[in-house]
Amino acid sequence: MNSEEKLESETDRIVIAPDGTLQVPDVPVIPFIEGDGIGPDVWGATRRVLDAAIGLVYAGRRKIRWMELLAGGKAHNQTGKPLPDETLQAIKDHIVAIKGPLTTPVGAG
Repeated sequence: MNSEEKLESETDRIVIAPDGTLQVPDVPVIPFIEGDGIGPDVWGATRRVLDAAIGLVYAGRRKIRWMELLAGGKAHNQTGKPLPDETLQAIKDHIVAIKGPLTTPVGAG
């Protein structure tokens, strides 16, 4: 996560209302995990489609502010962990997240 993404306010998050429904702000922060292998290609196309669809449906009144989270190979290369605690906490905090395909490590033996 970069410093700009960390500056979000609580009003940028999707929250669960007391009645169990989701309250979605006009510009929600939605975390994403790009994924491994074909993941970056799939994610790039997915992001373009989602951004275009929201732009058309809401005529510019709404958009998504994307926040990348680390998992898989990218996380392991940068942090030494395939699924950092910060990633899990961000998903819990934001309720909604999108995950691309991740490499499944094969055990030894």
